[in-house]
Amino acid sequence: MDILCILSSLLILYLIFKIWKHIDSKRDQNCYILDYQCHKPSDDRMLSTQISGEIIRRNKHLRLNEFKFLLKAIVSSGIGEQTYAPCIYFEGREESPTIQDALSEMEEFYIDTIEKLLKRNKLKPKDIDVLVVNVSMLNSTPSLSARIINHYKMREDVKVFNLTAMGCSASVISVDIVKNIFKTYKNKLALVVTSESLSPNWYSGNNRSMILANCLFRSGGCAVLLTNKRCLSPRAMFKLKCLVRTHHGAREDSFNACVQKEDELGRVGIHLDKTLPKAATRAFVDNLKVITPKILPVTVLFRFMLSLLLKKLRRSPSKGSTSNVAQAAPKAGINFKTGIDHFCIHTGGKAVIDAIGYSLDLTEYDLEPARMTLHRFGNTSASSLWYVLGYMEAKKRLKRGDRVFMISFGAGFKCNSCVWEVVRDLSVGECLGNVWNHCIDQYPPKSLLNPFLEKYGWIREEEDADTFKFRT
Repeated sequence: MDILCILSSLLILYLIFKIWKHIDSKRDQNCYILDYQCHKPSDDRMLSTQISGEIIRRNKHLRLNEFKFLLKAIVSSGIGEQTYAPCIYFEGREESPTIQDALSEMEEFYIDTIEKLLKRNKLKPKDIDVLVVNVSMLNSTPSLSARIINHYKMREDVKVFNLTAMGCSASVISVDIVKNIFKTYKNKLALVVTSESLSPNWYSGNNRSMILANCLFRSGGCAVLLTNKRCLSPRAMFKLKCLVRTHHGAREDSFNACVQKEDELGRVGIHLDKTLPKAATRAFVDNLKVITPKILPVTVLFRFMLSLLLKKLRRSPSKGSTSNVAQAAPKAGINFKTGIDHFCIHTGGKAVIDAIGYSLDLTEYDLEPARMTLHRFGNTSASSLWYVLGYMEAKKRLKRGDRVFMISFGAGFKCNSCVWEVVRDLSVGECLGNVWNHCIDQYPPKSLLNPFLEKYGWIREEEDADTFKFRT
């Protein structure tokens, strides 16, 4: 009998040990953001509307209608007068870039951000265990990740991932890669480097669906330090709660919504199709269907399902016309603020921000970080999310326990999103290294109206009903 009791006790202790070990191992799989550093190019690379107009005029293939179309896109885009562009734009060489131009643009960015990030956190390059680099429009040999390893003399066993052609949603994809690595390997430090190469990607033709990209994208980038080390968790800024990736590449219209290709005369550019708004909306809705149950309280979800059922029983679907915004982004019909405190939206354009704001029923306060980022830094592709996050931090909005919802879109067509929890109070103290520190007191400005709107007032005349309302 005693032996039986002893065996039973040992079995119970073993089960308790296994349960504890399983729970304890989960703690080593957490993904934390230790710190991040956004890039601020030098002031001599500021791109005003006037300079943009002068650069556009250099394209000898543009007719008056295309010139009007581009100026209209610029002055109504929500982009301000202090964004940045590559050096070759100011040197008049945008139509004849070299490989060295592209590499120099990237070197300036990653040397600035990585060195500041490592120095601030008292780390050495050899401390990095995982390196993930995403730059969509540059595929050099050796790769950018190899160039970073060479420049900083990182360890030979560093795990390296070099992503290209992922579009504006590449930051969340990079975080997903790190998250999955952390599930397998304990006590690791990861460095995510995200930017976009503009120098070799100027379109010199006059195809309307391809010239828009020339006006909408700006220089920028960010380096992010992540870890799953328990000893570093007290220093962490954010903890990843969930991440969802939606890919509609199997759909032909979604796949062709944003494509790099040649025009009729063989000039390479990014084609933004008229199906882009529909593709983005569809991907956004499908992404929300998956992530919503992960981030909202059960009671809210239950009330939403009940109200949806009652609506279907009481009335038939309404008929008639709806507004353009509603067509582009239907309302979710659920209060996301019950589970989310801040919304970090990709700055793909004014219409992107408006559509997401309408869909999620957000206030101007919620949309302010994205609008101000678009105004100050423009659409910096995959790195734009981190500038939006930086604005929230600089404005002392982020308090311990708050949840931040990141939403991004990319070619393919993709919609990727994730939720971060603020693990220490970021609303107090100095925001060391924040890219907004030099100008945060000036935001939000009294008006976001483009100062050249009066000068270029003639371009506001309607000329084409088919305008792009959802850009990535």
